[in-house]
Amino acid sequence: MGSRGEEQLSQLNTDADLLDGTDATRSPATLLKEFLQDRDRHLPSNGQGPFFYIGGSNGASIISAYCRSKGWQRTQDSRREDYRLKWCEVKCRDNYYSFREGQQLLFQLPNNKLLTTKIGLLSALREYERTLSKGHRMPPGSQTRMLKMEDFFPETYRLDVSDERQAFFTLFDETQIWICKPTASNQGKGIFLIRSQEELNTLQGKIQSTEDAPLHCKMPFRGLQARVAQRYIQNPLLLNGKKFDVRSYLLIACAVPYMVFFGHGYARLTLNLYDPHSSDLSSHLTNQFVQKQNPLYMLLKEDTVWSMDHLNRYINDKFQRTKGLPQDWVFTTFTKRMQQIMAHCFLAVKSKLECKLGYFDLIGCDFLIDENFQVWLLEMNSNPALHTNCEVLKKVIPGVVMETLDLALETSQKSLRGQKMLPLRSQRRFALLHNGEADPRLRLRPRAPGLLPSPQAPLSHACFRPRPPGAASGEPRAERRCAGHRGS
Repeated sequence: MGSRGEEQLSQLNTDADLLDGTDATRSPATLLKEFLQDRDRHLPSNGQGPFFYIGGSNGASIISAYCRSKGWQRTQDSRREDYRLKWCEVKCRDNYYSFREGQQLLFQLPNNKLLTTKIGLLSALREYERTLSKGHRMPPGSQTRMLKMEDFFPETYRLDVSDERQAFFTLFDETQIWICKPTASNQGKGIFLIRSQEELNTLQGKIQSTEDAPLHCKMPFRGLQARVAQRYIQNPLLLNGKKFDVRSYLLIACAVPYMVFFGHGYARLTLNLYDPHSSDLSSHLTNQFVQKQNPLYMLLKEDTVWSMDHLNRYINDKFQRTKGLPQDWVFTTFTKRMQQIMAHCFLAVKSKLECKLGYFDLIGCDFLIDENFQVWLLEMNSNPALHTNCEVLKKVIPGVVMETLDLALETSQKSLRGQKMLPLRSQRRFALLHNGEADPRLRLRPRAPGLLPSPQAPLSHACFRPRPPGAASGEPRAERRCAGHRGS
């Protein structure tokens, strides 16, 4: 075995062994505090590595603390290719061209937009429902039953498709409220409500003016700005008179085989009391970016985020008897329903996701509960917000990030060594949704030379994917090669 191969395999073993260390018994908050205090004493990025790179500020301090606890060194060079972990808010094409399968961890699946854009998720769910309605069996490894889209996903129409747009215009009446969203936005940007014929006429006029514009006539293939109109849930369950939703997490810890998990998050509340007739979006949208626009936010920000324990206690106290709910409805019925919906969404796109050993992803999933205790999936978000600007988030987010990295590291190493995935010693708060070890697609996957070696085999550079022409490492990165958005 060559010295370089021995060194790489030794480092992989070291990384795995670190999972068994004393850090696993200490709280994420303690780890974060210690390593933030100590970070300035670590070696600069011109040392011997292993290296990690973080692009953006979303969760950067937590990710950095975790990596430094492994003895890794942070590099500021985004072009460096010999990293152990790369976590970027914005996806860049070059990251995937130079990715070394089986040797590196790279945050975000290349085409996660199948789940994390409004049109991507809508299209995937529609297609999956058509497939299941034809009598196809549920895939191996799934822990879900067949769900009907209408039971968990609000009625939605694409406004960039003429037939769907016309269908929406035809069915609209003023007794309903619809919410119009750009397909790939976050943080509440570009969202507005449609409640009156006048507002609908304004939308129709904007669409018509876009279609009549000279640029659109010359290049009709560019189409309209991709938007959806989604039926607004007008009877949300309220917490002390305020609207709320629940942020949970879908973790794809490993892509070969798929190891997919559910993680609890927190409840997000509006500052204002709920008024369905209000034109103030901060009464309708719960995310922190929107709530921060309220002048009282800094004074009352702790009221905008509840822990899941707090939510569970509130529902036990207020609704268990009056609604005939089981004890701890939040951690039983509600949790199970969220898991079913997430698993269903993952299975809808599983065969289309680009998967390589070392890809992993953490997706924020937003659920709303109506006053009848029906659970609705509102949307899924790539690069979910990992900020810790209030006390509940300080307790929740570090644990989510650290276990995400623990599971990504452990599952990738087990896959590399050909070991059984379960049990996972790093699994704590996350619950397994899908174990892809039984996936026939995985069993039939050809093994490239040097890829997924046995524990005794050296790591080979044959797993490099060639760069496309003109993509030399020294070439300046063009902005158009990158796509993504800030944490939501």
